Amino acid sequence: MNPHSLPAPIRGIVPPMVTPLRARDEIDVPGLERLIEHILAGGVAGLFILGTTGEGPSLSYRLRKELIERTCHQVRRRVPVLVGITDTAFVESLNAARWAADAGADAVVLAPPYYLPEGQPELQEYLDHLVPELPLPLFLYNMPALTKVSFELETVRRAMDNPRIIGLKDSSGNMIYFHRAVGLLPHRPDWTLLIGPEEMLADAVFAGGHGGVNGGANVFPRLYVDLFRAAQSGDFLRARELHSRVMWISDNLYHVGRHPSAIIKGIKCALSLLGICDDFMAEPFHRFREPERDRVREFLNGL
Repeated sequence: MNPHSLPAPIRGIVPPMVTPLRARDEIDVPGLERLIEHILAGGVAGLFILGTTGEGPSLSYRLRKELIERTCHQVRRRVPVLVGITDTAFVESLNAARWAADAGADAVVLAPPYYLPEGQPELQEYLDHLVPELPLPLFLYNMPALTKVSFELETVRRAMDNPRIIGLKDSSGNMIYFHRAVGLLPHRPDWTLLIGPEEMLADAVFAGGHGGVNGGANVFPRLYVDLFRAAQSGDFLRARELHSRVMWISDNLYHVGRHPSAIIKGIKCALSLLGICDDFMAEPFHRFREPERDRVREFLNGL
């Protein structure tokens, strides 16, 4: 792969990688290396770090920089690496983008700053100021449940006028929004549109989306790749079969815990039990304790 070259659009599964930790501000380095190889072996189309599943906003800037450098070094351009740069501070998003470029990443990913909610004109102006200073192409990340602000469709349409903004990851869970985003694709044939919630992956691809950024692909990358390919090829029966497996994972693994962090905890716990990486969580969150860990073990045994 040539430096900073990306398929246009990216098609397939781009897992939002968890961040393997072994202490509050320490990467589980052997675990990170095993995890990257485990994910890439599944045939994925890219790797997204420092997103929601990667606990990006909870990590120190020092650790984020280290993770970017180690990940890019390990991947060695076998697939594109996308780096989350979402922050409440403009200059910190820009700093993270520069670290990503220096390390050899291919693009950066940005959700709306998540403390004081922005109006859409303010969000558009923010992009107008930030994008010219970014050293890499930008994906928008629509995550209103956590940022309190959505990239409204008119803002997305305007963003499509900027060739340095190259795609959208939609984690809104709103399929009407997603279908309308598909309707914008004729404006930019090179624009990438990816779905976040894996329960909607098949529907999103059938609707005209290009793939998914799905947390479960940390654990079962080949399953999600196979589901994408079945949907892309129009194999409805195969897609329905694989979709039922994804739903079984969602219903069983992601509901072990009681709090919104349960999905990340479940993914990390499963990876730990499989011997891939540690399941330490960034504060204020805590890895599953033994009762929940036993339930995840039962889930894996049930596979």
